[in-house]
Amino acid sequence: MSDAQLSARLRREVLARLAERRQGDASSGTSFSVEDERALGRALIADALDALAREAIASGRAVLASDDEDDLAREVFDALFGMDLLQRLLDDPLVENINANGCDRVFVRYADGRSEQVGPIARSDGELVDLLRTSAARVGNTERRFDTGTPRLSLQLPDGSRLFAVMAVSARPALSVRRHRYLKVTCDDLIGLRTLDAALRSFLGAAMRAKKSCVICGGTGVGKTTLLRAMAADIPPGERIVTIEDSLELGLDRFPEVHPDVVALEAREPNVEGEGAITLAELVRWALRMSPDRVIVGEARGEEVLSLLNAMSQGTDGSMATLHASSSKGAFAKLATYAVQAPERLPMEATNLLVANAVDFVIYLAQDPSGIRYVSSVREVVDAEGSMVVSNEVFRPGPGGRAVPGAPLRQDTCDQLEASGFEPDLLQAPAGWWDR
Repeated sequence: MSDAQLSARLRREVLARLAERRQGDASSGTSFSVEDERALGRALIADALDALAREAIASGRAVLASDDEDDLAREVFDALFGMDLLQRLLDDPLVENINANGCDRVFVRYADGRSEQVGPIARSDGELVDLLRTSAARVGNTERRFDTGTPRLSLQLPDGSRLFAVMAVSARPALSVRRHRYLKVTCDDLIGLRTLDAALRSFLGAAMRAKKSCVICGGTGVGKTTLLRAMAADIPPGERIVTIEDSLELGLDRFPEVHPDVVALEAREPNVEGEGAITLAELVRWALRMSPDRVIVGEARGEEVLSLLNAMSQGTDGSMATLHASSSKGAFAKLATYAVQAPERLPMEATNLLVANAVDFVIYLAQDPSGIRYVSSVREVVDAEGSMVVSNEVFRPGPGGRAVPGAPLRQDTCDQLEASGFEPDLLQAPAGWWDR
């Protein structure tokens, strides 16, 4: 019997026994949690392997070596309760991004900046598509389709990673997984990761406590979501937060000891009849009826920007969003471009005035060749003049592109931040902190 046949046989046996257990629990009214099912699965796999060893001894065949048995147990468990062959990459703490062009052309980027081609994540392209369909059905708040009618899939995996996949529009099914290695993170942690220095850490913490609304921007994979999580850790625990995302990713609701009062909202795709879709813009409007202290949009990229800006200027001070932009100054053009997509079709001057009234700071992240992400620029929004948003670059790119103190803060802003714990003396720290 081949390894694949043996693995398939064990999966069938364990699935059958799990189904019997579920049926028995349903009949008796006993609740059966996900963790209970996983623990039972491990026990059933161990029993099946014991039976396999006894069968081999009785028939005079060699039993599996201990390492081979462990590998087979993990393969069966990952197939039943995880992402099959992909699960091993998801379990590797050093893996940062996974990109697959078909089941067997798989490329991994590691935390130290290395990129390598690795083994297959499925035994065939068809099996990869089946795996993704199964995940779409069982992961997330709502079931998502993945077929020729809906040839793209975006969802958050149980470990917090974000998966995006396509089929039918490419020669082979393709997927990208962005790992979130820092689901629970603080700005103090980001000092150790060389994303912030002491002055920026003090500044951002005070900005959160002073309820300053912030937009975090940068390119793909520079750590915008990680910085947002870290800054959110400085939000007082008594505040009510509503997060809004296309697919769940932030995970603030996973840590009630940090954020006790969080509602995580996820956009919904249309059903087979093309009805029932719920957009980010609609969720932002719903969020304002849920008595939030702050609204956080995981990634703003469309008409929801207008609703978010209105929210920021109408009582939910301290709200946040991430945004794709090539510079801190370029974020203003992006905001205006997205806002004009809303049905209101505000002219540029009105949009800029709304931005000036809603946003306090724009924070820009970059990445160096070694893979280290860092804050490069922070702008304080001052006013709007016609087609321009007026801002001061209070932290500007210094040597190596990393942020150093720039233009002075406005006095009233500085006073508010100092009252919330900002230490302005840290702005006098000598350049070169990142080399220590």
